[in-house]
Order: sequence, then structure tokens, then C-alpha cells
Amino acid sequence: MKNLDDLSISSEELTKNIADHVPLLLFDLRLRDDFEESHVEGSVHAVCDTDAKEKIMPNIPKDTKIVLISEPDDFSKEIAEMMVSFGLDAHYLQGGFSSWSGKTVKGRTGKTISPDALYENLDDVFLLDVRNADEFSEYKIPGSVNIPLNAIFDTKTLEQIPKDKEIVTICPHGNRAMVANFALEQAGISSKTLEGGLAGWNQVLKPVTVVDGPTKVIQVQKIGKGCLSYIVVSNGDAIVIDPLYPFEKYSDVAKEHGFKITRVFDTHQHADHVSAARNLAKHANAKLYFSKYEGYEVDANFVGDDDEISFGNATLKIIHTPGHTPGSLSYLVDDKFVFTGDILFVESIGRPDLRDQAEEFAEKLYATLHDKLLSLSEQCLVFPTHHGEGVLDTDGAFYSTIEKSKKLPWLDLAKQEFINKVVAITVPRPMNYRKIIAINKGEVPLNITEIPDLEIGPNRCAVDSS
Repeated sequence: MKNLDDLSISSEELTKNIADHVPLLLFDLRLRDDFEESHVEGSVHAVCDTDAKEKIMPNIPKDTKIVLISEPDDFSKEIAEMMVSFGLDAHYLQGGFSSWSGKTVKGRTGKTISPDALYENLDDVFLLDVRNADEFSEYKIPGSVNIPLNAIFDTKTLEQIPKDKEIVTICPHGNRAMVANFALEQAGISSKTLEGGLAGWNQVLKPVTVVDGPTKVIQVQKIGKGCLSYIVVSNGDAIVIDPLYPFEKYSDVAKEHGFKITRVFDTHQHADHVSAARNLAKHANAKLYFSKYEGYEVDANFVGDDDEISFGNATLKIIHTPGHTPGSLSYLVDDKFVFTGDILFVESIGRPDLRDQAEEFAEKLYATLHDKLLSLSEQCLVFPTHHGEGVLDTDGAFYSTIEKSKKLPWLDLAKQEFINKVVAITVPRPMNYRKIIAINKGEVPLNITEIPDLEIGPNRCAVDSS
């Protein structure tokens, strides 16, 4: 093992290494704000966390020279010693960042692409996901190719990467992707890292106009997660149903189309994503509506079965539709459009087990579907709050009709058979679902910066109909 007393590298020696094009990984461990104010040219901001220890360090070749930078140098020395214990060729900048006498630059480092920009250019890039195979199988950006980080350093593996497309490397937060960029750069392959990784990708919102009539329906899609929300407009008066973060997107759409958001609704306490209802209502100076059956601990207007609310020239009727949660509501607008939350999807039905009372909720789910929703007009458009992976869109949007819903699997079963089959199914629960529910209920304060990490992963609110 390397002598732990000889891990330092001076500013002059590092300058020479850079000038001689010695293959280096320069990791700056300072706070991001300090890094963006000034850093060594060619260095990248890094966080030494559990993910780095478990997913990055084991995948870096032992002969790759790593130089760590902190201020002062005691932290980088400590981390260098730890990395050496992993068998890595790690060093630290002696005297810390303040000792550096070479060239510095400002801002973020490396070539990156924002999630929104990536979405606009999906057809023109090669998506290289560098997570482990088991992580990749859980969820991914459609069309991406999985080459784990440790394989990126293999020259034979690099032959799989096309030369005629822009390369975008992907991981949960961008850390492994950044190391992959280093390996690609050493092989002469230019690439960009997806800013914020998959956590950032899950925050992209795309508005699609589904109905453009006297009553307009705009579906706002969280494309990385399959979450769906809605803006319904009548005579310039708009309501928003199940808004998502970033909530400012809804105000941008309202400004673009020239209408005013006056009311904000949630269908239920969501388990897979953080509701933006409270923040949007406050931002838009709009009234906030929640289910009176859900037990919220926030100030709002609480509504229930058969309540009616007018907006513009339209009327919204509230239907209590328990089964996914005990207080789930569906919203019927002018008997033409029904917003079903997580009760009825394009391809499936809501799961009843997220509140640990699967059999009781399955019975309520059956009654909700057959006695309430499927009794609506067959031409009524069904707008759910999620869609599953692989579900085909209709002109860029995800919706169905009551007529089509009646033909879904599960809905031709007798009541007891339905309950037995639904209860017997085991589907993984949404990641972080307990904390998300607590935040949406108002039990736990929300730190907006935590949202991308809380929401990372697929939505898992439907019963698997396979």
C-alpha cells in the first residue's frame, strides 16, 4: 500500500502534470458555491457521500491518478487516505485550494446539458446510462443504453459507442456520469453529462393541449416519471388539478395563453411525488381545495361527494372515489371530462395497498369503479394522474374514455374474484413514499431542494395488469 505520509502533491507538481497531459481526475471537495466562484481548470465538483463510496470508487481503475482539493487541505487528505485504502492512486493538493498558483476558472465545469435541453434533442443524442445493471432495470430514460461505469474504462466496450451522435452520460445525480466523461475524454470521445442526472430529468414538465374548445384541457406531463396534471380553462378562468414541481411552470403556461389560475385541486394524498398544490395556490393567489376525507394538516377548502364548484362557464362536480386512498376524489367537468387521480388509468387501475389495508381498499376500489366511474357517459374523457412505462400516447397525451376503460383487464371480474386477485398482487412501492405522503399531508415541512431526490424512480401507483 502507498505510504500515507506521501500523498500530497504541490501546486507546482500538479501544474506540471496538467501541462504534460497526465491522465488526472481532479475532484474539488469544497462547497459548490465556493467551487463555482473559482476552481482549478479541469477540476470537477465532487461530493464524498455514500453513493461515491459504493458506486464510484470501486469502479475507478487503480492506475488512474486522482487529486483531491479542499480548503484547508485536511479534509482532502482524509479522503485521499480513505481512497488509498480502496487501492486507488489518490493524492491531495498540499496547502489546499488557496495554495494553487495555476489557472483558475469560474462557474460549473465540464460539458453538461440541462434536462430541458436534452428533452428537446432526444432524437439526436446517444444516451449512455452508466449505472449498474440492476439500477438500470428499475427505471431509465427510454432509448438509453446501459454500460456500467467500470466497463467504460475498457477500450473494447468503447467500441459500442457511436461516433456520429452526441453522447450524454447519465446516472442518478451526475457524479458517476462525470467520471464516465473523464474516461471517454481519455479515449478521445467527447460527451456531456446530464445536469442533475435522473433526479433532474424527473423534474421536466411538458404541457400538451388535449382539448381546445370552449373548455380547454392542458395536460402537464412530468415526462421522466409518468406523472400527469391538468389545467382546465373556461372563459379565461383556470383550475389546476394535481400540480407538480416546479410549480412555476403553470404560471408560465397561464401567462402564455392569457388566462388566470383561480383554483388549485389535488385528487388525493400522492405517494410517489410531492404535490405542488399549496405552493402554486399561494403563488397564483388562488383558492386551494383538498379532500375532506384525507386528514390534511394544512389550511385549505375541504370538499367532498356531490360538492359543485363553478369556474368560467364550466361546472366541476366532486365524486368521492375511494380505493387507492380512503379519501380519493375524482373531478367531473360538465359531464364531459373526468379527472380520476390514481383510481383509473389509461392502461390499468389504482393499487389499493399503499395504506396497508389492501383487502378493505380493494372492496372500495371495486365499488368506486363499477358504481361511480364506469357509470358515467361512455364518451366521457378519462384523465388520470399517471401513466405507466410503455403506454402509448394519443397525439402526445395520455387519456382514454369510459367506453375504453370498461374493456380493461380486471373490470370484467366478479367482485370477490377482483378482490382476491388485486390483494394477491405484489408490486414494489414508490421510493420514499412514506415521507412523500407525510409532506403532502402537512405533517412534515418541505425543503424544495429535496424534491428531485425524493421523487427519483418510477411511479408505482397502478396495479400491474400483466
